[in-house]
Amino acid sequence: MTLHTLELGETGSRVVFLHGLFGQGRNWNTLGKQLADKHRVTLVDLPHHGRSPQPDTFDYLEVTAAVAELLSAEEPATVVGHSMGGKVAMLLAITRPELVAKLVVADMSPVVYERVGGFKTYVDAMQSLDLDSITRREEADAGLQEAVPDPTVRGFLLQNLRRDGDSWRWSMNLRVLGRDLDQIGAWPADQLKAYQPYDGPVLWVAGERSNYVTDEYAPEMKAWFPRYRKVTIKGAGHWVHSEKPETFLAALRQFLGD
Repeated sequence: MTLHTLELGETGSRVVFLHGLFGQGRNWNTLGKQLADKHRVTLVDLPHHGRSPQPDTFDYLEVTAAVAELLSAEEPATVVGHSMGGKVAMLLAITRPELVAKLVVADMSPVVYERVGGFKTYVDAMQSLDLDSITRREEADAGLQEAVPDPTVRGFLLQNLRRDGDSWRWSMNLRVLGRDLDQIGAWPADQLKAYQPYDGPVLWVAGERSNYVTDEYAPEMKAWFPRYRKVTIKGAGHWVHSEKPETFLAALRQFLGD
């Protein structure tokens, strides 16, 4: 499963970015360009998203294996993952620690999340759009407005709407992502029993207004990542890197040793 990537920068250590659910590699483009002055940056489209392959099922360890294949040809990289991509980054560090020099987890914990109803609402809204009748992106925005009233969230989702000739299509695998939301919220603990905790340096970046990284989850974080350091960004919610990009970048640069 060959993943689509965007490469930025020509010198320095490698930094690899993994996006969250309904995202794509280019979500990290602005931040990646800023880091490209000192690093070789790779923005990844994870399976089921963007221009990467779309398998028939969602499986975290299969997604992780695809990222491992992408990274195996070069020296260890700093891997940055947000939300769903944060789980992939964590699993990569656990299952293939030789590929991960440093780990950055943005607002995600190594636990099972059962509250996926909001994401199901987004999937249903996108699937209900009659793409054959849409002539302009603004019409799709209007069609999502009732189910997705937040314009920022709508804009994020609509980044996945692409013109294909005279018609429109979703670039992400809505059929599988919607069906397998429980798997996306899961954490494959039973499949990790043969692995050891990741002993490399870890930066955990949490949003102050988010409930994805809480004291309740600290034991699991410490068990798998004993060398982690947590930074909470004030005023930020779940999308910490887009809500507070300058603060996120400053924390990342410090962690990288820039």
